[in-house]
Amino acid sequence: MRLSIAPLALLVLAAAQTTVSAQTMTVQSLLNNGYTVAGIFTSKIGWPGVFLQKGNTLVLCFVGEKPDSASVDTQYCKPVK
Repeated sequence: MRLSIAPLALLVLAAAQTTVSAQTMTVQSLLNNGYTVAGIFTSKIGWPGVFLQKGNTLVLCFVGEKPDSASVDTQYCKPVK
């Protein structure tokens, strides 16, 4: 019996693209893609949290800075489910 690897290849490709997009998500990239700031809060991990929303999609990002940095940088973002 011969199995087609095409469906598996598509799943692997889709998963890889999701991983890459999650790794490259920043507050700035989300704002550039039409998201708006829906809320902010302070967190116990030391970085402020920012909720960004576009339609029914909500993303949580944490931002932080270092004393010697010229800007506040996105530490990471995750979609809210």
